[in-house]
Amino acid sequence: MPRYLLLILLVLFSFISCQKKQQSNTINGTKNKTTNATIAKKYATVGDSFYTEKKFDSAYYHYNQAKEIFENERDTLYAAYTLIQMARIQQISGDYSSSEETLTEALPFIENDLSYQIASNNLFGIAAKEMKNYDDAIYYYTKIYNSTKDVVVQLTPLNNIAAVYIEQKKFKDAIAILEPLSQKKFLDTLPQKKAVIIDNLGFAFARNGDRKKGLQLMNESLLIRKKLPDSYGSIESYLHLADFYKSINYNKSKEYALQALTIARFYKSIDEQLEALSSLMIYSENKEKNNYASQFLFMNDSIKKEQNNAKNQFAKIKYDSRKIELENIKFKAERAASLLQIERQNNQIYLFILSSALLVLISLYIANYYRRKHKKERLEASYATETRISKALHDELANDVFYAMNFAETQDLQNAIKKESLLSHLDKIYQRTRNFSRENSPIETGIHFESELKQMLSSYKSSSTEVIIRNGNPIDWSNVSTEKKIALQRVLQELMVNMKKHSQAGFVVIGFDKEQNLIKIDYSDNGIGLTEKIILKNGLQNAENRIRGVKGILTFESETDKGFRAKIVIPK
Repeated sequence: MPRYLLLILLVLFSFISCQKKQQSNTINGTKNKTTNATIAKKYATVGDSFYTEKKFDSAYYHYNQAKEIFENERDTLYAAYTLIQMARIQQISGDYSSSEETLTEALPFIENDLSYQIASNNLFGIAAKEMKNYDDAIYYYTKIYNSTKDVVVQLTPLNNIAAVYIEQKKFKDAIAILEPLSQKKFLDTLPQKKAVIIDNLGFAFARNGDRKKGLQLMNESLLIRKKLPDSYGSIESYLHLADFYKSINYNKSKEYALQALTIARFYKSIDEQLEALSSLMIYSENKEKNNYASQFLFMNDSIKKEQNNAKNQFAKIKYDSRKIELENIKFKAERAASLLQIERQNNQIYLFILSSALLVLISLYIANYYRRKHKKERLEASYATETRISKALHDELANDVFYAMNFAETQDLQNAIKKESLLSHLDKIYQRTRNFSRENSPIETGIHFESELKQMLSSYKSSSTEVIIRNGNPIDWSNVSTEKKIALQRVLQELMVNMKKHSQAGFVVIGFDKEQNLIKIDYSDNGIGLTEKIILKNGLQNAENRIRGVKGILTFESETDKGFRAKIVIPK
């Protein structure tokens, strides 16, 4: 397999591994989210059960647990529901200010849900009314009224606005709202709402001076409420009638107040019990007055104590939940930091592996490149050598042999002169053959390299050419690689062959020197010099390739009739 394909496969493998890891994280995240949502809904369901059973502290705890999870999971509607239920429980316990805080916490979650907006504004209105913030109460009830076109839904906020006006003793304003509502025909299908509206309208008429009409409406409302399965609403009717008769008929006022107290105790409605006791305490005889007053004070103290306990309990539930949440956040942050550190370490390992693999691949590629290059250069050098030998054999040795054979065939070898001439020519052929053998024989690269090299150079001495070897700083040839030794000997041999063939030099000087980690060899002769054309055609071009192959430099200097110089520099 080509190395570049291996590299691509490696990169793809790393990419796919990362993708699988991301997919795994996504699947795990979705699974955790689903599990958390299921747990939160179970908390909310248990909270609903406790709420129905009027176990409000347990209901509040479970709603709060559900709310924390819903908020973390960004499930806004469920979070809004649990907050509104918690606010209702706080109002039941009489903690209206905390109820407002809880409702405010729910506001960001109900921006796009009308039903939750109506429920929230209604609770805001109740809290404001109970804390005597009547203008705020009317503001919230008006928001509910303006948010819907459903006339049935609009009944509740209009009745609540009228109830606030009654608290403010603005009886005419209350009548102006309630009287048109009481005449709506669809109210006959809503007996519970009708009873509330005509009871408040009757009480407003009575307090505004129309006692007859007011009494008629209040009695009509009480009659409707008695027929309903839920008698809770009749408490308000009895309290209104007790108030109506307080200055007219003591016994009737007491009777209605006692009935209100009995039903309020059955439903454990604290506010209505206190209102009934207040009526009995004021208009009863002295002995009874003291008894009802004692009950009122005892209950009022108990209510305050329960309200404070409930307020503290709810605050503690929130505090404990927040504390656990903060601890979880801290734990998650520490765990996330630990996972991040592990991931970073893994990434560093992956990066190191990838970098190492890339480095190995690049190294293999470079090594292969230079191996192929050196192989090519060796082949070219071998081819050049073979070509040179072949040419020499053809142009020189073959011609000499052909001449000798022709001479032997055509001449009388019995003649001593001609026989001597043939022998002389054969001796020249022998000398040429020995030179070819020496020039292309294996090179000694061991301990005798230096002596063999210099002997090879000295062998080119002749009667017409003097070869001088000059030594500078001694060179430790044992530390020079075999490849460099071979390259140097072949190049110097090429120079000597070219000198012998082309330069017509009378003397040749070859200098060996060492400078730091460099081996320097200078060649010069006093021949006729070489032209660029001749250099390229002969073996010197091959010599230059050899030196470059061992990271060395070969330079030439030559001018016609001014000799030839070459300089070789290679790292040791």
